[in-house]
Parts: sequence; C-alpha cells; structure tokens
Amino acid sequence: MRRFVRSHATELALLAVIAVICVFLSFASQRFFTLGNAFDLLNTSSVNIIFAVGLLVVLIAGGIDISFAVAASVVQYLTATVLGWIGGGNWTVGLIIAGALGVALGCINALLIHRFRIISIVATISTFNIFFGLLMFFTGGVSIYNLPDWLTTRVVLFEREMADGTWAEITLPVLIMAICVFATWALITRTTTGRQLYAFGDNPEGARRFGINIGAMQFIAFGWLGLMAGIAGLVQAHYAQEVVPNALYGRELDVLAAVVLGGARLGGGKGSVFGCILGVLLVSITQNGLNLMGVSPFAFKMIVGAIILAAITLSNTSIERLLPFLKSRRAPS
Repeated sequence: MRRFVRSHATELALLAVIAVICVFLSFASQRFFTLGNAFDLLNTSSVNIIFAVGLLVVLIAGGIDISFAVAASVVQYLTATVLGWIGGGNWTVGLIIAGALGVALGCINALLIHRFRIISIVATISTFNIFFGLLMFFTGGVSIYNLPDWLTTRVVLFEREMADGTWAEITLPVLIMAICVFATWALITRTTTGRQLYAFGDNPEGARRFGINIGAMQFIAFGWLGLMAGIAGLVQAHYAQEVVPNALYGRELDVLAAVVLGGARLGGGKGSVFGCILGVLLVSITQNGLNLMGVSPFAFKMIVGAIILAAITLSNTSIERLLPFLKSRRAPS
C-alpha cells in the first residue's frame, strides 16, 4: 500500500484537491453539481486535454514547447483554406490535413533544437512569435466563417433531458479527445519508443551512450505534440464553428501549468497521462466554478499564475520532503 501511495502520490493528491474543490463549489453555486454542467465541462476541456497529452510527451523527453497553441491556430487557418480549395472534404480528410500540418510545424521546432542546438524554450519562443506574426500578417486578423457543413454540424454522442427542460450532451470533441488520450498512453507506456523517451528525458547523455537516437526522440516528441496541436485546432474550429486567428492565443500557459501540476517534471523523465488529465480538469473545474460564481476572469488569471508557481515548486521538490510520513522506515540491523 505504501509503495502504491508513493508511486501515485501526485495523482492521489490531485484527486483529493479536486474532490474538495467540487464540494466547495457545489455549495457555492447550485448550477455546478449538475449533469449538464459536468458534460459542458468535459466538452469544453477536450481541446486543452488534447494539447496537454501532446505537451506531456515533450516534457517527458526533457523539452518544453510554448508554441503549440499558436501552431494550432495556424493549422486551423491553413486547413480551412485547403478544405475550401478541395471542395469541403470530410472529417477523415480534415484530420489528415490538420495532423500533417501540425506534425510539420512540430518538426520545425525539433529541427531548430536538434540541428542548431537551440534550447527548446528559446526555440519555441521564437517560433511562437514567428508563427503568430505570419498568421496575423497574411490573414489580417480576419476570421473564416464559411466552413464545410461537416465541420460545423454538431455531433451529439450522448444526450439526456434534464428536469428543467435543458439537455445534457456529450459531443464529438470528447470522442476525439479520448482517442488522442489513448494513443498517447499507448505510445509512452506500451512501446519501446515510449521507454526511450523517458530514458532520454531523465538522462540524455546516458541515453545517447546506450544507443538511443537523440534526434529521433526530439522529432518524435515535438512531432507528436504538433500532431495533437493540429487535431486540437480542428476540434476547436468545430466547437466554435468558425476559425479565429487568435482564438487559441494564450492557452499555452494554462496547459503547461496543468500538465506540470499533473506530475510531469520540467527536467524530463517523469509524467503520466492520468496525472496530466487531472491537472487539466483541476484548472478547468476552478475556472468553471469561478465563472458560475460571477468572479472576474482577471482573478482566474491570478489563480493560474499561482498554479504555475505551485506546479514548478512541486516538480522540483521530492514527494518525501512534502510528505515525510511516506518515507520508508529503515529495517533494523
């Protein structure tokens, strides 16, 4: 039992915090603890969870990327443009185009980091500004409203009518999110590549000496995040039913805070999909509860800043120092 608690301490702590917050918010707002609000929370969190599982892979590999949200905006616009050229397409075509464009942008980051030996955060700060600058320059900040019918048609997977006549619905973004979550879990826990990513993030020099292809690890990690960003961009366009160039601008910090809070270590070599999801849900639940209570969105920005600070502190502090009772007792000699 002690070993289980120690190995899952972050996830258990997050579950406890989420439970406490949910109990508090259920008393603070009558609308919070309802099926409709729970489904809305899941639907609206789908894009951030897709971003998060992609970022998780980069953090596990010892990198950091803050350009993914802007990359998703670029993919949104390019995908909508290409779909217009080919006459509309469908979900399969859209996901392939968005995924391919996302991978290409992710590989640009990997190329800068691996080929030119640029620190990942510096490289992605640069591409963040380059991608966003090019997007706003060529689009003039003009949104696209004329999207294919399949992209704007709301797809309901499950629905239930509530007592007040409203409907609680789970929509297509949740299914796409679930597939992305499963694919990421399979990649990092059920493949040799996943084990190599952990090893590379934990000890890059040791991984290199062991024969792991360092360049391949970086291209896989940033390419996977690019793939998730591309898919998330298309899902966001479906959810909003329009493409707004700056709609996803600024999400990178929220997602980064959530992923690190979920147990991913900024130094690499640590992180789990379950903890990542819990981190996103904690941030989303907090925002949802504050919105229902009528709290200013600027107050939420302060809370996100505090979450980032707490996440970084926790990522650099051993769980034994925070929870001394989890230390194993020494066996008597």
